[in-house]
Amino acid sequence: MPGQVLTNPTFALNPSVDKVALSTNYIGTGGTSFNFLNQYLPDTYEKEFERYGNRTVSSFLRMVGAELPSNSDQIKWAEQGRLHIKYTTVSVGAISSGQSLLTFTLPSTQTTLAIRVGQTIMIQNNTTGVFSKAIVISLTGTTQCTVAFYEATPAITAGAGNTVFIYGSEFKKGENGMQGSLEGEDDIYSNKPIILKDKYAVNGSDMAQIGWVEVTTENGASGYLWYLKSEHETRLRFEDYMETAMIEAVPGETSSGAVTAGYYGSEGVFYTVNLRGNVWGAGNPTTLADWDTIVSRLDKQGAIEENVLFVNRQLGFDIDNMLAGLNGLPGASVAAGSYIAGGASFGLFDNDVEMALNLGFSGFRRGYDFYKSDWKYLNDPTMRGGLSTTVATATGTINGLLVPAGSTSVYDQIMGKNAKRPFLHVRYRQSEAEDRRYKTWITGSAGGAQTSDLDAMEVQFLSERCVCTLGANNFFLFRFG
Repeated sequence: MPGQVLTNPTFALNPSVDKVALSTNYIGTGGTSFNFLNQYLPDTYEKEFERYGNRTVSSFLRMVGAELPSNSDQIKWAEQGRLHIKYTTVSVGAISSGQSLLTFTLPSTQTTLAIRVGQTIMIQNNTTGVFSKAIVISLTGTTQCTVAFYEATPAITAGAGNTVFIYGSEFKKGENGMQGSLEGEDDIYSNKPIILKDKYAVNGSDMAQIGWVEVTTENGASGYLWYLKSEHETRLRFEDYMETAMIEAVPGETSSGAVTAGYYGSEGVFYTVNLRGNVWGAGNPTTLADWDTIVSRLDKQGAIEENVLFVNRQLGFDIDNMLAGLNGLPGASVAAGSYIAGGASFGLFDNDVEMALNLGFSGFRRGYDFYKSDWKYLNDPTMRGGLSTTVATATGTINGLLVPAGSTSVYDQIMGKNAKRPFLHVRYRQSEAEDRRYKTWITGSAGGAQTSDLDAMEVQFLSERCVCTLGANNFFLFRFG
């Protein structure tokens, strides 16, 4: 087949009449081994070639969060509940003399009906959309109340599948005040830190053979390293795991194999947002209508003004293409690609033919401000970037995460007071005697260590931490399925 090099026949070892280092006269497996006992020694580069660029994937939590100490093995905090009251599963009883008995299905977290005599309510049928307004005149047990309609002939009819919310109250002249009171509703959440460890080891004999390699490291340092080159990479890998564990961690389920073995896990960012946040489960939002749906959901949550989108490459392209499509010529069809045929003019100024064409967008405003940032973790082929992105087989593959910017106020039950906290932050174990944010120490009998009779140097790494995702209802996860 043209253009394809066949495996067989391959080249053979043939002596050369001249003393020239040819690919066919190296002594070694297949003639390719760099054997320093050969007659011809190869030239070697002392500088390591960085063919993968910066290989680390951490920085996400450093950009959007903070690290705070904790001296407990459990972190607890309270988040505000809704201010107003609404029930979505209500049955309307038979209507007689303008009155009806309402039966409420309460949420699992609530044991008593939070509606009182004298309050005025609106009742709407979830299917037909018709509604009526009424006043509560009596309570029956913990899940029922009797209401009197303001309409002579209520539009609402008897049956299940109704929504009720309170909009006010009304009392007669000289009547007693409101009976009972409502306590503020808080949701209590908790998380527990996990212990992460790693180790690098080199035996004392190998340490006596110094081999220098010039490197430029991911943290910006450059210079020469020898046996500690691998130690440096172990350190970088451990630092990545300190972040990715906070993103990916899941709690062990009761009677699971991990819990049975004594490993209880933790609640990572993805797990928490999947559980308590918002999820876009249709791949990538690619149209303005898609983003209108997202904005509509955010309106029903905390409505944070500024948000950051951490996306993989494809979602970044889809957002760029959507925004570019809005830049078409007047009267032209965007669907026909007019913004390309008519010349790109993104941003404040038209792109000149002599300038580099910028086809990307750093953000946009649609009800809220959205700032876009590529997330290397979702692009790295050795991490989530190597997972399937085919819709049919990619159920659960994550393409991006929307994180609200700024901080929120919560009641810290350990501190016993309200505190301002970033929506995402890491808590690590620390006391006056022990700091477990990032520990490293050397053991063995080589490399300056004198702690045991082990003829090696071992570099130990340890951290104990968990991530707190406050106000998960303000986050959005973009995934398949």
